[in-house]
Amino acid sequence: MTPADRRLRTVDLARAVGLSTQQVRNYEDAGVLPPAGRTDAGYRVFGERHRAALLTYRTLRQGYGPVTAPQVMRAVHDGDVPGALALVDAAHAALHEERVSLRAASEALEALAGQEPEPLPGPGGLRIGEVAALIGVRTSALRVWEAAGLLTPGRERGTGYRVYGPADVRDARVVRTLRRGHQLFDQIRPVLDGLRREGGSEALRTALEERGHRLTARTRAMLAGAGALHAYLA
Repeated sequence: MTPADRRLRTVDLARAVGLSTQQVRNYEDAGVLPPAGRTDAGYRVFGERHRAALLTYRTLRQGYGPVTAPQVMRAVHDGDVPGALALVDAAHAALHEERVSLRAASEALEALAGQEPEPLPGPGGLRIGEVAALIGVRTSALRVWEAAGLLTPGRERGTGYRVYGPADVRDARVVRTLRRGHQLFDQIRPVLDGLRREGGSEALRTALEERGHRLTARTRAMLAGAGALHAYLA
């Protein structure tokens, strides 16, 4: 009997790839594995193709994540290879868009970080609606950023209305730019802290560099996953 013809019980396959027997069953039910054969007694029978499918899925998951990887394997086992490859293409396209956004955020923030807060039109600062119109966001976004501790505008005495000074508007511009680059609030906070301390901040460069490293790691993982899928299809 050749390795390709070798029959594996559920427990054999689980041990071969370091999973539990229940995980193997779940993966078959989810379409991550091709359908298993059955003995006369109803027990599952697996083979080398199932072991290869599990190893392929593991590598795919590292690069494409827990949502896309099962979809790709399910499409393959449904006989829809073009559909599986379309999912791979879409994931790479999304990663490319993230990289383009990161580059734009880096360039914009470096320019912003090197500038003093610009004077505002009129005395006494700006109200929230004026800031929203000036930087091109909704007032609700400014409120969310304030609730997250990213912005700290002053308040008018008596009315309690928010008043944004030059530094507050600069910070709002930075948050807008970073959010467009898909930065999380926890990643934006140290950037703002650095800008407030010293203008051109090391935190700014560090946040963007870390994001770039993560994108590079994901790209490499996705390339490995695509290679594993190619071998599996062959």
